[in-house]
Amino acid sequence: MRQAEIKGGQTRRAALLLGAAAFLSACISSGRTGGGGGYRAPDAAPRPVPNAGWDAWVEGFKGRAVSRGIASGTVDAAFRGAGFLPEVIERDRNQTEFKRSLEDYLNIAASEERVSLGRKKYAQYGSTLQALESRYGVEGHVVAAVWGLESFFGTRRGNVPVISALSTLAYDGRRGEFFESQLVAALKILQAGDVSASGMVGSWAGAMGHTQFIPTSYLAYAVDFTGDGRRDIWGEDPTDSLASTAAYLSRSGWTRGLPWGMEVVLPSGFNAGLLGRGKGRSAADWQGLGVRAADGRALAGGSIIAGGNAGGAPHFLLTQNFATILRYNNAQNYAIGVGHLSDRILGRGAVQASFGPDASGMTQADRQELQRLLTARGYDTGGSDGVIGTKTREAISAYQASVGLPVTGEPSLELLRRLR
Repeated sequence: MRQAEIKGGQTRRAALLLGAAAFLSACISSGRTGGGGGYRAPDAAPRPVPNAGWDAWVEGFKGRAVSRGIASGTVDAAFRGAGFLPEVIERDRNQTEFKRSLEDYLNIAASEERVSLGRKKYAQYGSTLQALESRYGVEGHVVAAVWGLESFFGTRRGNVPVISALSTLAYDGRRGEFFESQLVAALKILQAGDVSASGMVGSWAGAMGHTQFIPTSYLAYAVDFTGDGRRDIWGEDPTDSLASTAAYLSRSGWTRGLPWGMEVVLPSGFNAGLLGRGKGRSAADWQGLGVRAADGRALAGGSIIAGGNAGGAPHFLLTQNFATILRYNNAQNYAIGVGHLSDRILGRGAVQASFGPDASGMTQADRQELQRLLTARGYDTGGSDGVIGTKTREAISAYQASVGLPVTGEPSLELLRRLR
């Protein structure tokens, strides 16, 4: 979930925050940094360390903040307990750019654990989600799916002090202008009284709450749906976060009653030149060409893409509401993940078509068997979901070393045959 499209005059550099937060939520909040596993407890919050350079930068920033309308008392109170966080710099400099296939991504985004919890939360907050749908015109299962991907339904909201994180990143300077703008926005939130400085926590990059809003997005879209006078996205009650997400999608062009998309089946001999985003056709046109929904639903108008590992099946028809999800996070896999998870929460089934073999020639069944065989030999892969991540690669490396093979950590059919 790499890039977020932020409205309201914000720069595309906001993509590097909200998108990263979303992807980390999809992988880390479910314990899925690689190869299996369920939910894990949150990491301990990073601790500040003395840094004279950061101290000097903060003193200079305080004047700039006051010149932008922040009261000096607000600034002083915000930084009273803040500090330089070297772990944040490390995270920013060493973001692992996993290029997940759509198959792997959906295995993470719509894991059985996430779907099961999502259905429970959808039932638990059904009246709230229905009220949001009535107010904003965004279906409750879609809002719930965003919640599920961004913070595993509130269980991974982040515990990093936002003022410390943003000031550390602004001082570091790699994207200093952007992070300083987020820091000013965070101070405006504090000045409005929506949260205390100690309560303003989030991801290492400053994304906050149940649905991981960066400060400028919060200022533009957050709402007080509970009517308590605060737009509270940090507390245990997710209502304001869910409402803020619904407001965001509504103002980004969501059309009530239109599906995000759907898996479709193409007829034999279908012209592949018709595939691709931006090549939209009406539902009647697609139906006339022999396209049908995999689950038998009525087709909608939109574009059709190939989602398979080699550009083949499964195929997805994507509507204008898919484009609206991209305004929340401009990554194709993320938007399909939200849409598919929303369908699963509603009770629809998993993707029907096979994704085919990956770049190593292995199918999901092959990768799952590889993980099971390694586990049987005492190497912890973290599960047998077919997603090759950190733990599985470590297990492969350990096995390769134990039998005198070159240590690559890479799965292969040859390795699978040897384990058999």
